[in-house]
Amino acid sequence: MKYKVFSVLFFPIFLFVGIGNFASDSNIGDPTAKEIVTKSTEKLIGATSQGEMKMTIVRPAWKREVTMKSWSLGEEYALILVTAPARDKGTAFLKKGKEVWNWQPTIDRAVKLPPSMMSQSLMGSDFTNNDMVDQASVIDDYTHKMLGEDEIDGRPCYKIEMTPKDEAAIVWGKVISWIDKEDFLQLRAEFYDEEDYLVNTMKGTQVKELGGKLLPSRLEITPEDEPENKTIIEYISLSFDKPMKKGFFTVQNMKRVR
Repeated sequence: MKYKVFSVLFFPIFLFVGIGNFASDSNIGDPTAKEIVTKSTEKLIGATSQGEMKMTIVRPAWKREVTMKSWSLGEEYALILVTAPARDKGTAFLKKGKEVWNWQPTIDRAVKLPPSMMSQSLMGSDFTNNDMVDQASVIDDYTHKMLGEDEIDGRPCYKIEMTPKDEAAIVWGKVISWIDKEDFLQLRAEFYDEEDYLVNTMKGTQVKELGGKLLPSRLEITPEDEPENKTIIEYISLSFDKPMKKGFFTVQNMKRVR
């Protein structure tokens, strides 16, 4: 089983989570678990986003680096362009709603990915193609429970358990999240299956300002049953809320964007 919607918890490259407005359930006292998760999620949200990043895929016998550019508009539209290595340069992925298109310049062909391919690995990483379209909301599709407090890399954190609601189409049995108390940064998340088995662990480190927001700039996911494997995302640049039109997110533009 692969990680679904880190995008939701950590990954501004995809930014496809639908969230509700942040409204306090109480006017005084400590924030509730749901309020904390909402504030953390809002740090990743912008009307639009643009970024450059490096993805490093680590395996026991090899390591591969892929650099990418990304653009997103709201929850429905996103485009990812591979800029290196040379053999993959120009490869692009387009998300429109729940559709994902892939442009392969080597064969001069754009392909709409069928459901049978959605569970396959994204460019050999620990993410799947389906991670780009899963729109589960960490606010509306989960119930939230405060487990206590903990410390991650010297930062006091809230420790929160998120359990999918019965009607939500989510593969996880639960997600445990560590959220920084001061800046509401998502610093760690553990993903469990329906049998309460730990599947993946996500870590956010190297906190710095990105696009005017304080965010972890290095993100790492490790499968529990393959601890020698991991995928690392390092952000080179990230900006939010620059003007962008839906017409940018087309199959035709996917072929020529640079």
